[in-house]
Amino acid sequence: MTYSQSSSVGNQTISDVFILVGFSFLHKLQILLFVVLLVIYLLILIGNVLIILLIKLNPSLHTPMYFFLLNLSVLEICYTTSVIPQLLVHLLVEEKTISMVGCAVQLFVITTMGLTECCLLAAMAYDRYMAIRSPLRYTITMSGRVCALLAGASWFIGISLEVAQTTWIFSLPFCGSNHIHHFLCDIPPVLNLACADTSKNELMILIASVLFIVVPFVLIILSYICIISTILKVPSAEGRSKAFSTCSSHLMVVTFFYGTSLLAYVVPKSSSTKERDLLISLMNTILTPLSNPIIYTLRNKEVKEALRKIVEKGFFAHNW
Repeated sequence: MTYSQSSSVGNQTISDVFILVGFSFLHKLQILLFVVLLVIYLLILIGNVLIILLIKLNPSLHTPMYFFLLNLSVLEICYTTSVIPQLLVHLLVEEKTISMVGCAVQLFVITTMGLTECCLLAAMAYDRYMAIRSPLRYTITMSGRVCALLAGASWFIGISLEVAQTTWIFSLPFCGSNHIHHFLCDIPPVLNLACADTSKNELMILIASVLFIVVPFVLIILSYICIISTILKVPSAEGRSKAFSTCSSHLMVVTFFYGTSLLAYVVPKSSSTKERDLLISLMNTILTPLSNPIIYTLRNKEVKEALRKIVEKGFFAHNW
């Protein structure tokens, strides 16, 4: 079978089908990776859907923090569903192809979800700061309208920016090899296939990264500096511990998200191999979506109490 269909433009060849090389180097171990990823994907879906249902069904969780968490769970489901099902198929077949349109859609979704998550995590940090700094005015400051504006702005930034960026990238001519040395259509490997000057695209990516990845991270750091400063002013040790526990889950999620992203995109790769880079990228793809529901269910008393009530209702309804 021919992997690519192409048309000639001058002396350039534009492919409308890409080949995601992915984990072909694992050979027979691809079956084992398939099983592991299938289990992880199901856990991600179950965990995040459970979070969404718990928040929707429990009035006690209709607060700003859980409103943002619901958005985060929706985001994680969209992100992993855009990547893992296709990867699972490619682990079972020899012809690991993806159409140019499919590649563009996947790149749009993963980059949109990434930018939106950066903004959402910053909004959640601000929410935690307001909860600790002004607990008596918290419900007024973080009203439903304010929360909706913060979440809406996060989604709008991610979607609008990536519509422009994805359109720009896929308006470039692609020629030569149509092999993408990755398991997904990410910006760097796709740009590597372009046979045109990509300096403007790279400049746009740099500007977008500074504005919507670095700036939210700086805002998160500043929020936690203010949070820690406020907590240290609390006179009792019990009060300090209670105050810090309200933001510890969010801090762990931020650490996982930015920690894995730094490993995948920022750490110099001169001494690493393509195989190692792929495994790091895979960890970045699955670790945060898997860890979020675990962190917020195991470390959060309100979520555990809501889960207990639903389980008890289900048990009594079954026995009745």
